[in-house]
Amino acid sequence: MFDFLEGYDLLGAFWVTVKLTALSAVGSLIWGTLLAGMRVGPVPVMRGFGTAYVNIVRNIPLTIIIVFTSLGLNQTMNITLGATDFSAINFRLAVLGLTAYTSAFVCEALRSGINTVPLGQAEAARAIGLSFSQTLRLVILPQAFRSVVGPLTNVLIALTKNTTVASAIGVAEAAYLMKGMIENEAQLLLISAVFAFGFIVLTLPTGLILNWVGKKLAVKR
Repeated sequence: MFDFLEGYDLLGAFWVTVKLTALSAVGSLIWGTLLAGMRVGPVPVMRGFGTAYVNIVRNIPLTIIIVFTSLGLNQTMNITLGATDFSAINFRLAVLGLTAYTSAFVCEALRSGINTVPLGQAEAARAIGLSFSQTLRLVILPQAFRSVVGPLTNVLIALTKNTTVASAIGVAEAAYLMKGMIENEAQLLLISAVFAFGFIVLTLPTGLILNWVGKKLAVKR
């Protein structure tokens, strides 16, 4: 029944998807946190930059961003991100594009968590001499992260599914292999079912585990 899978590196393709997700998630968390700090910061220029970045990037289709990283950054500006071969360059560009896009959603999720922290805690931190950055890092963000585990889980699941867009620039992840299999095999329904099951295996346990963690870490008010 599943003889059509022979000769295809199904696990390898999903492993590329996992690596894309993991690296982009880390990058998005870092850049999204910095953007959230900018958006709630006291410096008007940085606050304006953070707001503009989020509003612009969220409204650009991910496909355009991913294709731009290949056609614009690589082919036009010759940016390779330290890689030498074609597959490694496109993989790193895909991580960059996914990070740039997903960080806007991480920023908004985290900013909503920052808004749940009582204002008195920030005022108390400033009263004992902490700077804005110290207050944000030591007082506000730890509580904000605890309150947005659920929303960040949704962003991570969306990121996992969004990695399929990387096939547009030739990254050999799951959707890229699926496209090749559909072109070569006469098993459209079975192929679709196999890859749908693969993404369920990746996303469902992640959602269940992180939602459980979120309930354990939730701030009791």
